[in-house]
Amino acid sequence: MAFFVEVLVSGLLSGVLYAMVALGFVLIFKASGVFNFAQGAMVLVAGLALVRALGWLEPRAPFWPALMLAIAFSGALMTGIAWGVERFALRKLVNQTALTLFMATIGITFVLEGLGQQIFGAQVYKLDIGLPRESLFVLESVFDGGILLNQLDLWSAVLAALLVVALAVFFQRTQVGRALRAVADDHAAAQSVGIPLTRVWFIVWMVAGFVAIAAAAAWGSKVGVQFSLVYVALKALPVIIVGGLTSIPGAIVGGLLIGAGEKLAEVYLGTAIGGGIEQWFAYVVALLVLLVRPQGLFGDRIIERI
Repeated sequence: MAFFVEVLVSGLLSGVLYAMVALGFVLIFKASGVFNFAQGAMVLVAGLALVRALGWLEPRAPFWPALMLAIAFSGALMTGIAWGVERFALRKLVNQTALTLFMATIGITFVLEGLGQQIFGAQVYKLDIGLPRESLFVLESVFDGGILLNQLDLWSAVLAALLVVALAVFFQRTQVGRALRAVADDHAAAQSVGIPLTRVWFIVWMVAGFVAIAAAAAWGSKVGVQFSLVYVALKALPVIIVGGLTSIPGAIVGGLLIGAGEKLAEVYLGTAIGGGIEQWFAYVVALLVLLVRPQGLFGDRIIERI
Protein backbone atom coordinates (compact mmCIF):
# COMPACT_ATOMS: atom_id res chain seq x y z
CA MET A 1 0.00 0.00 0.00
CA ALA A 2 2.84 2.39 0.84
CA PHE A 3 4.42 1.79 -2.57
CA PHE A 4 1.11 2.42 -4.33
CA VAL A 5 0.62 5.72 -2.49
CA GLU A 6 4.18 6.76 -3.26
CA VAL A 7 3.72 6.09 -6.99
CA LEU A 8 0.35 7.86 -6.96
CA VAL A 9 1.69 10.97 -5.23
CA SER A 10 4.71 11.05 -7.54
CA GLY A 11 2.37 10.93 -10.53
CA LEU A 12 0.16 13.68 -9.13
CA LEU A 13 3.16 15.95 -8.62
CA SER A 14 4.35 15.27 -12.17
CA GLY A 15 0.85 16.09 -13.37
CA VAL A 16 1.10 19.50 -11.72
CA LEU A 17 4.05 20.30 -13.98
CA TYR A 18 2.04 19.28 -17.05
CA ALA A 19 -0.83 21.43 -15.83
CA MET A 20 1.36 24.53 -15.53
CA VAL A 21 2.12 24.34 -19.26
CA ALA A 22 -1.52 23.54 -20.05
CA LEU A 23 -2.60 26.71 -18.23
CA GLY A 24 -1.01 28.80 -20.95
CA PHE A 25 -3.04 27.02 -23.64
CA VAL A 26 -6.26 27.39 -21.67
CA LEU A 27 -5.62 31.02 -20.80
CA ILE A 28 -5.18 32.20 -24.38
CA PHE A 29 -8.02 30.08 -25.77
CA LYS A 30 -10.40 31.07 -22.97
CA ALA A 31 -9.68 34.75 -23.46
CA SER A 32 -9.28 35.05 -27.22
CA GLY A 33 -10.52 31.87 -28.86
CA VAL A 34 -7.02 31.22 -30.30
CA PHE A 35 -5.43 27.80 -29.84
CA ASN A 36 -1.85 28.85 -29.15
CA PHE A 37 0.51 26.16 -30.44
CA ALA A 38 3.41 28.45 -29.50
CA GLN A 39 2.97 27.97 -25.75
CA GLY A 40 5.78 25.42 -25.57
CA ALA A 41 8.14 27.84 -27.34
CA MET A 42 7.09 30.58 -24.92
CA VAL A 43 8.03 28.33 -21.99
CA LEU A 44 11.40 27.69 -23.61
CA VAL A 45 12.17 31.36 -24.26
CA ALA A 46 11.02 32.35 -20.77
CA GLY A 47 13.26 29.69 -19.24
CA LEU A 48 16.28 30.69 -21.35
CA ALA A 49 15.85 34.35 -20.47
CA LEU A 50 15.51 33.52 -16.78
CA VAL A 51 18.50 31.18 -16.53
CA ARG A 52 20.86 33.30 -18.64
CA ALA A 53 19.96 36.51 -16.81
CA LEU A 54 20.37 34.79 -13.45
CA GLY A 55 23.72 33.35 -14.55
CA TRP A 56 24.95 36.84 -15.46
CA LEU A 57 23.59 38.59 -12.34
CA GLU A 58 24.42 36.02 -9.67
CA PRO A 59 28.19 36.73 -9.54
CA ARG A 60 27.46 40.47 -9.35
CA ALA A 61 24.68 40.62 -6.73
CA PRO A 62 23.25 38.65 -3.80
CA PHE A 63 21.16 35.66 -4.90
CA TRP A 64 17.62 36.87 -4.11
CA PRO A 65 17.98 40.35 -5.67
CA ALA A 66 19.61 38.68 -8.67
CA LEU A 67 16.68 36.25 -8.95
CA MET A 68 14.13 39.07 -8.76
CA LEU A 69 15.96 41.02 -11.46
CA ALA A 70 16.17 37.89 -13.64
CA ILE A 71 12.42 37.31 -13.26
CA ALA A 72 11.79 40.97 -14.11
CA PHE A 73 13.96 40.61 -17.22
CA SER A 74 12.02 37.52 -18.28
CA GLY A 75 8.74 39.33 -17.65
CA ALA A 76 9.87 42.28 -19.76
CA LEU A 77 10.90 39.93 -22.56
CA MET A 78 7.58 38.09 -22.51
CA THR A 79 5.76 41.43 -22.53
CA GLY A 80 7.77 42.42 -25.61
CA ILE A 81 6.93 39.10 -27.27
CA ALA A 82 3.23 39.65 -26.50
CA TRP A 83 3.40 43.11 -28.07
CA GLY A 84 5.20 41.79 -31.15
CA VAL A 85 2.77 38.90 -31.62
CA GLU A 86 -0.21 41.22 -31.39
CA ARG A 87 1.31 44.00 -33.50
CA PHE A 88 2.80 41.99 -36.36
CA ALA A 89 0.66 38.83 -36.47
CA LEU A 90 -2.72 38.87 -34.73
CA ARG A 91 -3.63 42.47 -35.59
CA LYS A 92 -3.47 41.52 -39.26
CA LEU A 93 -5.81 38.57 -38.65
CA VAL A 94 -8.70 40.21 -36.81
CA ASN A 95 -11.98 38.33 -37.43
CA GLN A 96 -10.23 35.59 -39.39
CA THR A 97 -11.11 31.92 -38.91
CA ALA A 98 -9.84 29.86 -36.00
CA LEU A 99 -7.76 27.75 -38.42
CA THR A 100 -6.01 30.86 -39.75
CA LEU A 101 -5.14 32.00 -36.23
CA PHE A 102 -3.92 28.53 -35.29
CA MET A 103 -1.62 28.41 -38.32
CA ALA A 104 -0.25 31.81 -37.30
CA THR A 105 0.72 30.44 -33.88
CA ILE A 106 2.62 27.60 -35.59
CA GLY A 107 4.66 30.20 -37.42
CA ILE A 108 5.21 32.10 -34.15
CA THR A 109 6.50 28.85 -32.62
CA PHE A 110 9.34 28.51 -35.15
CA VAL A 111 10.19 32.20 -34.91
CA LEU A 112 10.51 32.01 -31.12
CA GLU A 113 12.54 28.80 -31.25
CA GLY A 114 14.95 30.29 -33.76
CA LEU A 115 15.35 33.59 -31.92
CA GLY A 116 15.80 31.79 -28.60
CA GLN A 117 18.61 29.65 -29.98
CA GLN A 118 20.22 32.61 -31.73
CA ILE A 119 20.17 34.92 -28.69
CA PHE A 120 20.63 32.59 -25.72
CA GLY A 121 22.37 29.53 -27.20
CA ALA A 122 21.35 25.90 -27.47
CA GLN A 123 23.16 24.39 -24.47
CA VAL A 124 21.51 22.75 -21.47
CA TYR A 125 21.49 25.19 -18.55
CA LYS A 126 21.09 24.30 -14.90
CA LEU A 127 18.51 26.46 -13.14
CA ASP A 128 18.45 26.96 -9.38
CA ILE A 129 15.82 29.36 -8.05
CA GLY A 130 16.51 28.65 -4.39
CA LEU A 131 13.85 25.99 -3.80
CA PRO A 132 14.81 22.98 -1.65
CA ARG A 133 15.62 19.88 -3.67
CA GLU A 134 16.09 17.33 -0.91
CA SER A 135 13.78 14.35 -0.65
CA LEU A 136 11.82 13.77 2.54
CA PHE A 137 9.79 11.01 4.11
CA VAL A 138 6.20 11.73 5.22
CA LEU A 139 3.43 9.68 6.86
CA GLU A 140 5.97 7.51 8.66
CA SER A 141 3.42 6.87 11.38
CA VAL A 142 0.92 5.54 8.83
CA PHE A 143 3.14 3.53 6.49
CA ASP A 144 6.18 1.51 7.39
CA GLY A 145 9.17 3.56 6.23
CA GLY A 146 6.96 6.47 5.14
CA ILE A 147 6.36 7.96 1.68
CA LEU A 148 9.30 9.44 -0.24
CA LEU A 149 8.58 12.87 -1.76
CA ASN A 150 10.65 15.51 -3.54
CA GLN A 151 10.42 18.98 -2.04
CA LEU A 152 10.91 20.64 -5.43
CA ASP A 153 7.78 18.90 -6.74
CA LEU A 154 5.84 20.00 -3.65
CA TRP A 155 6.81 23.64 -4.14
CA SER A 156 5.83 23.39 -7.81
CA ALA A 157 2.40 22.19 -6.71
CA VAL A 158 2.08 25.19 -4.39
CA LEU A 159 3.06 27.53 -7.24
CA ALA A 160 0.48 25.94 -9.54
CA ALA A 161 -2.24 26.32 -6.90
CA LEU A 162 -1.43 30.01 -6.48
CA LEU A 163 -1.56 30.50 -10.26
CA VAL A 164 -4.98 28.89 -10.51
CA VAL A 165 -6.39 31.07 -7.73
CA ALA A 166 -4.92 34.24 -9.25
CA LEU A 167 -6.21 33.45 -12.75
CA ALA A 168 -9.68 32.51 -11.47
CA VAL A 169 -9.95 35.82 -9.63
CA PHE A 170 -8.61 37.67 -12.67
CA PHE A 171 -11.23 36.22 -15.03
CA GLN A 172 -14.21 36.31 -12.68
CA ARG A 173 -13.67 39.48 -10.63
CA THR A 174 -11.91 42.02 -12.84
CA GLN A 175 -13.23 44.18 -15.65
CA VAL A 176 -10.34 43.17 -17.90
CA GLY A 177 -11.03 39.48 -17.24
CA ARG A 178 -14.67 39.87 -18.25
CA ALA A 179 -13.59 41.70 -21.41
CA LEU A 180 -11.30 38.81 -22.26
CA ARG A 181 -14.16 36.33 -21.90
CA ALA A 182 -16.37 38.49 -24.12
CA VAL A 183 -13.74 38.54 -26.86
CA ALA A 184 -13.45 34.76 -26.69
CA ASP A 185 -17.22 34.36 -27.17
CA ASP A 186 -17.47 36.59 -30.24
CA HIS A 187 -14.79 38.89 -31.68
CA ALA A 188 -17.18 40.99 -33.74
CA ALA A 189 -19.73 41.39 -30.95
CA ALA A 190 -17.02 42.41 -28.48
CA GLN A 191 -15.76 45.06 -30.90
CA SER A 192 -19.30 46.35 -31.45
CA VAL A 193 -19.65 47.21 -27.74
CA GLY A 194 -16.34 49.02 -27.61
CA ILE A 195 -13.93 46.32 -26.40
CA PRO A 196 -10.56 46.93 -28.11
CA LEU A 197 -9.69 43.55 -29.57
CA THR A 198 -6.01 44.25 -30.17
CA ARG A 199 -5.44 45.46 -26.59
CA VAL A 200 -7.21 42.42 -25.20
CA TRP A 201 -5.01 40.08 -27.26
CA PHE A 202 -1.90 41.88 -26.03
CA ILE A 203 -2.99 41.52 -22.40
CA VAL A 204 -3.83 37.83 -22.64
CA TRP A 205 -0.59 36.94 -24.42
CA MET A 206 1.33 38.92 -21.82
CA VAL A 207 -0.39 37.05 -18.96
CA ALA A 208 0.26 33.75 -20.74
CA GLY A 209 3.90 34.79 -20.96
CA PHE A 210 4.01 35.27 -17.18
CA VAL A 211 2.47 31.81 -16.74
CA ALA A 212 5.18 30.49 -19.08
CA ILE A 213 7.83 31.95 -16.75
CA ALA A 214 6.35 30.02 -13.81
CA ALA A 215 6.20 26.82 -15.87
CA ALA A 216 9.77 27.33 -17.09
CA ALA A 217 11.01 27.88 -13.53
CA ALA A 218 9.37 24.64 -12.35
CA TRP A 219 10.45 22.51 -15.33
CA GLY A 220 13.89 24.12 -15.61
CA SER A 221 14.62 23.50 -11.93
CA LYS A 222 13.73 19.84 -12.42
CA VAL A 223 15.30 18.89 -15.77
CA GLY A 224 17.35 21.94 -16.74
CA VAL A 225 16.56 24.59 -19.33
CA GLN A 226 16.98 23.02 -22.74
CA PHE A 227 15.26 22.99 -26.12
CA SER A 228 13.40 19.79 -25.29
CA LEU A 229 11.13 22.00 -23.15
CA VAL A 230 9.30 22.84 -26.37
CA TYR A 231 8.04 19.27 -26.50
CA VAL A 232 6.56 19.54 -23.02
CA ALA A 233 3.71 21.28 -24.81
CA LEU A 234 2.91 18.02 -26.58
CA LYS A 235 2.30 16.34 -23.22
CA ALA A 236 0.12 19.29 -22.20
CA LEU A 237 -2.24 18.69 -25.15
CA PRO A 238 -3.85 15.56 -23.64
CA VAL A 239 -4.17 17.47 -20.37
CA ILE A 240 -6.31 20.20 -21.89
CA ILE A 241 -8.34 17.66 -23.87
CA VAL A 242 -9.16 15.78 -20.67
CA GLY A 243 -9.75 18.85 -18.50
CA GLY A 244 -11.38 21.06 -21.11
CA LEU A 245 -9.89 23.74 -23.32
CA THR A 246 -11.86 26.54 -21.62
CA SER A 247 -11.42 25.58 -17.96
CA ILE A 248 -8.55 26.72 -15.74
CA PRO A 249 -9.42 24.27 -12.93
CA GLY A 250 -9.84 21.63 -15.65
CA ALA A 251 -6.19 22.09 -16.66
CA ILE A 252 -5.13 21.25 -13.11
CA VAL A 253 -7.50 18.27 -12.79
CA GLY A 254 -6.50 17.00 -16.23
CA GLY A 255 -2.83 17.29 -15.33
CA LEU A 256 -3.35 15.36 -12.10
CA LEU A 257 -5.30 12.60 -13.86
CA ILE A 258 -2.75 12.25 -16.64
CA GLY A 259 0.25 12.39 -14.32
CA ALA A 260 -1.12 9.86 -11.84
CA GLY A 261 -2.51 7.59 -14.57
CA GLU A 262 0.70 7.30 -16.55
CA LYS A 263 2.84 6.61 -13.46
CA LEU A 264 0.48 3.90 -12.21
CA ALA A 265 0.18 2.38 -15.68
CA GLU A 266 3.95 2.31 -16.12
CA VAL A 267 4.54 0.62 -12.77
CA TYR A 268 1.65 -1.86 -12.72
CA LEU A 269 1.09 -2.56 -16.43
CA GLY A 270 4.60 -2.08 -17.79
CA THR A 271 5.75 -5.56 -16.86
CA ALA A 272 2.74 -7.11 -18.60
CA ILE A 273 2.56 -5.18 -21.88
CA GLY A 274 6.05 -3.71 -22.12
CA GLY A 275 7.70 -0.50 -20.95
CA GLY A 276 7.34 2.99 -22.30
CA ILE A 277 3.67 3.33 -21.35
CA GLU A 278 4.33 6.87 -20.10
CA GLN A 279 5.08 7.94 -23.66
CA TRP A 280 1.63 7.11 -25.07
CA PHE A 281 -0.74 6.64 -22.14
CA ALA A 282 -1.87 10.28 -22.05
CA TYR A 283 -2.87 10.27 -25.72
CA VAL A 284 -4.95 7.12 -25.35
CA VAL A 285 -6.80 8.69 -22.42
CA ALA A 286 -7.33 11.88 -24.44
CA LEU A 287 -8.75 9.86 -27.35
CA LEU A 288 -11.20 8.08 -25.04
CA VAL A 289 -12.33 11.39 -23.55
CA LEU A 290 -12.87 12.83 -27.04
CA LEU A 291 -15.11 9.89 -27.91
CA VAL A 292 -17.24 10.28 -24.78
CA ARG A 293 -17.11 14.01 -23.94
CA PRO A 294 -15.40 16.07 -26.67
CA GLN A 295 -15.44 19.30 -24.63
CA GLY A 296 -13.51 17.68 -21.77
CA LEU A 297 -14.51 17.06 -18.18
CA PHE A 298 -14.85 20.76 -17.31
CA GLY A 299 -15.15 22.39 -20.72
CA ASP A 300 -18.16 24.41 -21.82
CA ARG A 301 -20.78 22.32 -23.59
CA ILE A 302 -21.23 23.55 -27.14
CA ILE A 303 -24.87 24.18 -28.06
CA GLU A 304 -25.68 24.91 -31.69
CA ARG A 305 -29.06 26.16 -32.85
CA ILE A 306 -30.29 24.73 -36.13
